[in-house]
Amino acid sequence: MRLATQSSMNRPSMSRRSVHPLHAILLAFPIALFASALLSDIIYLKSAEMQWSNFSAWLIIGALVFGAPVLLWAAIGLFRRRRNPERTRALVYFLLLLVMWIAGLINAFKHSQDAWSSVGAAGVALSIVSALTALAAGWIAYSGERIAR
Repeated sequence: MRLATQSSMNRPSMSRRSVHPLHAILLAFPIALFASALLSDIIYLKSAEMQWSNFSAWLIIGALVFGAPVLLWAAIGLFRRRRNPERTRALVYFLLLLVMWIAGLINAFKHSQDAWSSVGAAGVALSIVSALTALAAGWIAYSGERIAR
């Protein structure tokens, strides 16, 4: 049995508030799918096998499908925190998701072109932006918010 010391009784305890489990599951898809699309683009540039570009397009569409409800959820969460001290964190999270989704949408249009022009430098750059912003948004979401009890 642990005895509480005087200093630990005076300090407020800190815990982490994590995202809703369904939100966390939905966010996992864009993280994995955008990162896989980037890997698929790199493999396509090395091999010139058109099927890798098709894989990238499918992965990007999947990431957009699962990313849309995550973006909507983040927008609602941002609206609900309009007078909350954690608003800055929610705003950064929302903006990262917004950049991820818009870059992914432009990338989906880019990947719908024919052959080499579907990936190229612009396609890889958009894949990098999408993957990195998805990873950064995941970092923020999964790290949780420190709250005092």
